[in-house]
Amino acid sequence: MRWNGCGAPSWTRSRQPLAELRIIAVGRIGRGPEAELVARYAGRVRPALTVTEVAEGRGSAVEIRRREAAALLAALPAQALAVVLDLGGAAADTAAFAARLGRWLESGRPVCFLIGGAEGLDRSVLDRGDCVLSLGALTWPHMLARVMLAEQIFRARSLASGHPYHRAFRP
Repeated sequence: MRWNGCGAPSWTRSRQPLAELRIIAVGRIGRGPEAELVARYAGRVRPALTVTEVAEGRGSAVEIRRREAAALLAALPAQALAVVLDLGGAAADTAAFAARLGRWLESGRPVCFLIGGAEGLDRSVLDRGDCVLSLGALTWPHMLARVMLAEQIFRARSLASGHPYHRAFRP
């Protein structure tokens, strides 16, 4: 029990800390404007959003996907809730994504978003995913996909906390 500031007790359940948030992506983003945008959004998200980069694969397209899959899956914590970004995934609106992300974080498992390289994702990554999401039907450079994902994570967390960043009004 705690006091609600108005003199009456307020019954609230204690909440466990939210799980970690991570983007695991193929390739190095460097120091360009994309990196600045990812850092801007990642620095504003609670729980903290971290980015793990894995090396790009070399060889034929099949070999590249296989090597990048091995690197992505090796960087993924064993108990993580894996959200794979893929063109063939489900597209969610912001409110639905915010609700899903909230449930995932409350699960206590690390929530890791996986972004493949230019050759796409190996089937093993798609099979490991607890959820496969799409940022839409357009093809985006992978570095911009990171920015868009970081912004959507920030937007979802802002929406969940009641912050006015997200404006759902459409004329």
